[in-house]
Amino acid sequence: MSTETAVRTEKPALLSARGLHVTFPGRRGAPPARAVDGVDLDIAPGEIVALVGESGCGKTTLARSLLGLVRPTSGTVSFDGKPLGYASGALKAYRKRAQLVLQDPSGSLNPRHTVYDAVAEGLRIHGVRAGTDEREAVAGALARAGLRPPKRFFLRYPHELSGGQRQRVVIAGALVLEPELIVADEPVASLDASVRGEILALLLRLRDELGLSALVVTHDLGLAWNIADRVAVMYLGRVVETGTVESVLTRPQHPYTQALLSVLPESGGAPVVLTGEPPDPSRIPSGCRFHARCQVLASGEAAAIAHRCRGESLPILSGGPEQAVACHWATREGAAP
Repeated sequence: MSTETAVRTEKPALLSARGLHVTFPGRRGAPPARAVDGVDLDIAPGEIVALVGESGCGKTTLARSLLGLVRPTSGTVSFDGKPLGYASGALKAYRKRAQLVLQDPSGSLNPRHTVYDAVAEGLRIHGVRAGTDEREAVAGALARAGLRPPKRFFLRYPHELSGGQRQRVVIAGALVLEPELIVADEPVASLDASVRGEILALLLRLRDELGLSALVVTHDLGLAWNIADRVAVMYLGRVVETGTVESVLTRPQHPYTQALLSVLPESGGAPVVLTGEPPDPSRIPSGCRFHARCQVLASGEAAAIAHRCRGESLPILSGGPEQAVACHWATREGAAP
């Protein structure tokens, strides 16, 4: 971990979740679905955290609950040391400071609105700050998002832009309110490979120039390696491994993290093929929630502690910067550090 990252992660958390649960009612008498089933997570000022996991693991629901878009069933979310309020006025004030950037820029932009109107929308909802000219604010946001000269884009419509330009407009729409935190849900998944690097470089530049914090939701560990200071790996509603990007991606301890990393071209080993699908969140298994698909348990290597894997629950991991793993095999006596 770099000195810069070490300093960044030692600051008090800007965003903090403690014991977060989000449960949805089951359909037709089925048990409730535990989409987020106990999560602690901190994001420090100026820190980029990647939330990684398969589709359906709960990462988008967690991200939305951190923004106040989904109210937790239990647990707390705090921003800048204060608990998040769910009254309309409190949420409106919070959303000036924490903005969402969605995966599909085409779906995020109204095809009937010009670029200018798309970026100015947030200012109009929240009210232009005293002494701020709307036109100057929109131009500044577009320029920071890499659309220069910005006035050339004012009267364009989304269909007249490339995919990368549309994503920059979405980012500009978030930046125009001068937020302290951006939550980016799969921000480059719909873009061509040639454009993805540009958008990731933009997010890093915004962090360095503006001090922005970011939570980047992704299924791609390669993306996490290129952009994140810290990684939280999520499985079936809970974070199962967390730490600095260097520690988690070069020395993964959880078998699930190891399986996700094994499919990257640079891993150099044989891909780990997990059996079956992630369990239904309304029927989370006892013990380690990964045990039914665990390649270490299936191979017989963990036979001595199989009873613990199948029957003994694991604690919620700390939300801070320390490396931690929720795995009986990784934390057994004599396990490699």
